[in-house]
Amino acid sequence: MAKKTYTKETVISEATEKKVEYIRLMFSDINGIPKNVELPVERLAEVLDSGVQFDASSIAGFAEIQESDMILKPDASTWAVLPWTQSHDRTTARLICDVYKPDGTRFEGDPRYVLQKTLKKAAELGYTMFTGPECEYFYFRLVDGKPTILPQDTAGYFDVGTQDLGEEARRDTTLYLEQMGFDIEAAHHEVAPGQHEIDFNYGEAMTSADRILTLKWVTKVVAQKHGLHASFMPKPIYGVNGSGMHVHQSLWKDGNNSFYEEGGKFQLSKTAYQYMAGLLKYVPEFTGILNSTVNSYKRLVPGYEAPCYIAWANKNRSALIRVPAARGKGTRLELRCPDPAGNPYLQTAVMLAAGLQGIKENLTPPEAVEADIYHMSAAERRKNGVGSLPGSLQEALTNLDNSKLVREVLGEHIFEQFMTVKSKEWDGYRLNVHPWEHQTYLSKI
Repeated sequence: MAKKTYTKETVISEATEKKVEYIRLMFSDINGIPKNVELPVERLAEVLDSGVQFDASSIAGFAEIQESDMILKPDASTWAVLPWTQSHDRTTARLICDVYKPDGTRFEGDPRYVLQKTLKKAAELGYTMFTGPECEYFYFRLVDGKPTILPQDTAGYFDVGTQDLGEEARRDTTLYLEQMGFDIEAAHHEVAPGQHEIDFNYGEAMTSADRILTLKWVTKVVAQKHGLHASFMPKPIYGVNGSGMHVHQSLWKDGNNSFYEEGGKFQLSKTAYQYMAGLLKYVPEFTGILNSTVNSYKRLVPGYEAPCYIAWANKNRSALIRVPAARGKGTRLELRCPDPAGNPYLQTAVMLAAGLQGIKENLTPPEAVEADIYHMSAAERRKNGVGSLPGSLQEALTNLDNSKLVREVLGEHIFEQFMTVKSKEWDGYRLNVHPWEHQTYLSKI
């Protein structure tokens, strides 16, 4: 069944039909944290026409600007009634917004605007980007209302039944997301205790980015209703798999998948190889966007199914980029390093920009590496032309600071704000004394 397309008129009609009383206007800060302001439904028509003013001075990445008053303008196509509010008397709906300046121009610090600009550049070349993210997360127990790092279950990959105590919360989450317009492809328990994954169908890149933001929020809301805490922290527990967000991606032109070529090597087109080469060339520069926390780099280590070496393969899951077996319309590249802690708009924008740059530069990727890279020696990796991702947030930020490509994609405002916010985060980690240091050194030296 075709999905409903929302306009101002259909939004207002459905708000009346479903007796909506409140509207949440949602956007994201530079870190990808959802923000919102709630309004009575009586203001819906006005807000759809003119937006609503808000003070942006305390929003991460929006601060330190000469004029802090900004305007949220809803994107009518993102309308969704929040299912968990419909059993009460205060049914609430959500709209995702673009951020404008008071003079009516777009605010350059809006992460959604960064992706919109990058998608426009792709469109000028005739391309539409499609993505399919795989979002992993943990359910943890609450003690006295506070989150712990105690997993809610002891289950493993694809386990079912009594071992998987988070199954009910995950099922309710997928049900709510479907009611909000998602096409859920799969939901299952992941490798680590308490770890789960929800995947939704391939879609246009902006829709997917909006849905990542929504999924993270809804997952946390539902977990709380089940007495749990849902965390998208990349590596919350030492010694087990961390949570990634593999992103499947392809470019389409004139209704055809531009990555597929029946007679090409591995049935991949020249465009696919160029795009792949762009990702491989520039990933050291934009890893700080895909993996934007100190904790991200504790996931990107050998032995836990997370890539830390720069290579591509068809079947090898130790490679950074994998080409799944599907061909024809399903032809795609899977970039395996991103994690769900970052900003989905910025993450998608830098991936697309790197791929497009690969096309513009007519780049050619190295040969596929099908051997297990984790078990290669440093000499073997050098021989195979396999480089490494940054090993820490500090290294990633150094690369980022020197990247002309990322600076151009993000724009000066977000680039400088991101560097400031994340440099402070690194300093906070670097200057702190951690329990590991006490355990290792306090009684010995």
